[in-house]
Amino acid sequence: MKALFQLALRNLREHKSKTIIIALFIIFGSAIVILGNAFLESVNRGLERDFRANYTGDIVISAKPKQGQIIDIMGVQSISLVGDIPQLPALTEVERINQKMSEDSRIAKTTRLISAQALMTKDEEFEVDMDNVSIMDIPVFFLFSGEDKTYFDTFGGQHIVEGRMIDYSSGENELFIDTRIRESFEKFYKQPLNVGDKVLVAGANTNGVIREATVVGFFTPPNENSAMFQIIYCNPSFARAFADLTYGASIASTVSTNVDTSIVDFDDDDLFGSDDDWFSDIDTDGSILASDSVDFNDILGDTTLRDELNKTDEGAWHFILGKVQHPSEADKIVAEYNAWFEEEGINAVAMNWENGAISYTSSVEGIGILFNILVIILAVVVFIIIMNTMTVSVIERTSEIGTMRALGAEKSFVRKLFFTEALLMTIGSAFIGTVIAAIAAVIFNAFNITITNSIAKIILGGGQLRFIITPGIIIATIIITAIGGFLSNLYPVSSALKITPLKALSKGAD
Repeated sequence: MKALFQLALRNLREHKSKTIIIALFIIFGSAIVILGNAFLESVNRGLERDFRANYTGDIVISAKPKQGQIIDIMGVQSISLVGDIPQLPALTEVERINQKMSEDSRIAKTTRLISAQALMTKDEEFEVDMDNVSIMDIPVFFLFSGEDKTYFDTFGGQHIVEGRMIDYSSGENELFIDTRIRESFEKFYKQPLNVGDKVLVAGANTNGVIREATVVGFFTPPNENSAMFQIIYCNPSFARAFADLTYGASIASTVSTNVDTSIVDFDDDDLFGSDDDWFSDIDTDGSILASDSVDFNDILGDTTLRDELNKTDEGAWHFILGKVQHPSEADKIVAEYNAWFEEEGINAVAMNWENGAISYTSSVEGIGILFNILVIILAVVVFIIIMNTMTVSVIERTSEIGTMRALGAEKSFVRKLFFTEALLMTIGSAFIGTVIAAIAAVIFNAFNITITNSIAKIILGGGQLRFIITPGIIIATIIITAIGGFLSNLYPVSSALKITPLKALSKGAD
C-alpha cells in the first residue's frame, strides 16, 4: 500500500500541469461550498437563537390549522387565493393544556400570546405622498399581546428608548411601539409620533375594526439584528378586537369538540328578528318610509344576543408558548404533546420553534435550496472538466500503462493506482480549499458587516452577515469531493483498463 501511494504521488508530480488544473477547480469549488454552507449555518443559528429567546420559545401550541393552511405566530398562510384573509383560530382548552405544561418538570416557563396584523394612523382621514414612500414604509405591524406578568418574564429584554412598557392593570388601551414603526409612521404621514399621543389602530385583516389607543413607550428589539418584523405590544383586550377573538368566534371553534353546545341553539330570528318584524310596518306602496310609526332602532329586531357574541372573549388566546429546561429535548416533548392531544381529542397542535416561525424559516430554507441547486450545477461542470482532463491524461499515459501491464501489473493494480491518484488529489485540494475558506471567513467576520434593509433581514434571517464553519460542513465537503473525484475517474480508468500491453507498447514505440 505504501508503494502504491508513493507511485501515485510520483505520477501526480510527473504531470504537474494537469494536476494543478484539476486541483484549482476542486479548491475553488470546495471553498465556495464551505463558505455557502457556513453562511446558511450562521443564518439558521442566528434565527433560531433570536426566535427561541424572544418570540416563539422552544414549544408553540396553537389550534389545528384547517386543510390547506399553515399557522405560525405571524398568522395564517393559506394556499387559497380567494376569499377573505383567514384569521388565527382561538386555542381551545387553554387552561387544561396550561395545567399539563405547568406540571411538566421539563418545561421552565410558559406564557400565552395573541397575534394580529394592524395599521396605525392619527387621523381618520389623511393624505399620503406615495411618490416619496415605498410600500415598506407603510406603518403595518404585528400586534402582540401576551399574558400579564408571564409574557415579559418569558420574552423580556426589550430596550426602552422612551416612555415605559404597557401597564396591564391600567385598564387603558396602551401601545408599546418598536422604534422602526415610529420611523415608518413619521416618514409615511409626515407628522411626529411621541409618548402620550392618541392614535387609531385599524385591523389589517379584519373588517371595520378601529380602536383608539395611547402611545406609552418606544423600544428596540432585544436583538438589534433581528429578522423579526416590527411589533407593537398592547393589552389582551385591545388585541382581541383585532384578532376576532369574540364569544361568537370562540363558540364556533368549540362546536366540533365535546362541549355543551346549548348556548348556540339559536336561529336567524334570534339574531336579526323574524320576517314579520322586518315587514310589519311596510306600507302597501312598498315603502318603509311611508309609515310614521317605524322605529329604526328595532329594524333588526332584538340584537342583544348578537351584541353579546360580538364582545371580546377575555379568556381567548391564540398560542401557548413554552421554554424548556434543555432545548435539545424540545422535539421529543412536541411529539409527546401531539400524541396527548390526539388521545384526549383536543383541537390543538404542538410545534417546535422552526414551525412556529415558518414565515421566516421557510425563506431561509428557500435560499438553502437555491444554493444547493447552484452547487449541484457547479459540481457537475467541475467534475465533467475533471473527467475530460483525466481522460486526456490517460491517453497520454498509454505507453506507461502498457509498460506496467507488460511487467506483470494486473488490471486491479492499475485501477487502484488511478483511484489513489484521484483520492490524493481531491482530498488534498479539498483540504486546501477548506483552509482558504476558513481564512476568508475570519477576514470577513472581522468586519462585522450588518444590513439594515427590512426585506433583506427577513430573507436572510437577520441583519448580521457572518460565516460559521463547522466540522460537519468540512467533513461533508471533503466526503462529497472524494466521491465526486471517484465518479469522475470511472470513465478514464475503464478506458485505461481496455488498453492491452502490446497495443500500448506499439503506441509508445511510435
